[in-house]
Amino acid sequence: VKSVAFSPDGRTLASGSASFFEHETIRLWDAASGTHKQTLTGHTERVSSIAFSPDGRTIASGSGDKTIRLWDTASGTHKRTLTGHTERVSSIAFSPDGRTLASGSGDKTVRLWDAASGAHKRTLTRHTGTVLSVAFSPDGLTLASGNWDNTIRLWDAASGEHKRTLTGHTSWVKSVAFSPDGRTLASGSAAFWDFLEDDNTIRLWDVGTGAHERTLTGHTGGILSVAFSPDGHTIASGSSDNTIRLWDAASGAHKRTLTGHRGRVESVAFSPDGHTLASGSDDNTIRLWDISQDR
Repeated sequence: VKSVAFSPDGRTLASGSASFFEHETIRLWDAASGTHKQTLTGHTERVSSIAFSPDGRTIASGSGDKTIRLWDTASGTHKRTLTGHTERVSSIAFSPDGRTLASGSGDKTVRLWDAASGAHKRTLTRHTGTVLSVAFSPDGLTLASGNWDNTIRLWDAASGEHKRTLTGHTSWVKSVAFSPDGRTLASGSAAFWDFLEDDNTIRLWDVGTGAHERTLTGHTGGILSVAFSPDGHTIASGSSDNTIRLWDAASGAHKRTLTGHRGRVESVAFSPDGHTLASGSDDNTIRLWDISQDR
């Protein structure tokens, strides 16, 4: 399970998968009961990233087949396919107003799309390696992208102008996430092979100045996914050491380690109310955790 995402109302959980033996799928689950609701098919390679539009009506999925697909959440109907990337699509994100979709790719670019029409708006081209992660700031003004070249770039989301580059990680930047107030960016670092990893950290950055605020250490494998809780108090990190760690966002203190997965934790996502954390893993499972005590 490469990616998990909650719908804005918290009732549905979407998961994207990868398999060597069959076409890759998106599955929709009832978040309360865990019941499987629907399977969306069409991608021909791994579904690397999924995201709900802010109004919850559309699901976007990025894939190793170099395309992005848009789906109607209620019916599961395929709405359109966005093409233009020349390598796999690693990450996707909707802008807060739902009008723009950003995608990062192995072709070293970030593309911005009109979410309603699917039209390509612009291409951002300053990275020198695979773009592994993209995220919009809560106000929609800034786009962050994490890269294979160990850097994070901040862009003006409207113009596509490059604002600054954040450096310090010594391995790939696999995941980026903004705090709910937009002041802090969290980044998680990992390498392709675990034995090559020499970072295994989460870094926190001041979005306004680009200054490095602190580094969170403790994982023994690469950081594959980071997420802020809706209240901004907690950061969750999923790792190739098969664990999830919860951190105090203000102090960087380690709060708790969640264990149970038997494979790399590829994705973590908080429910909108912050009571539940979903995690997707290479062990082919999704786990739901009650973290209400950690709020």
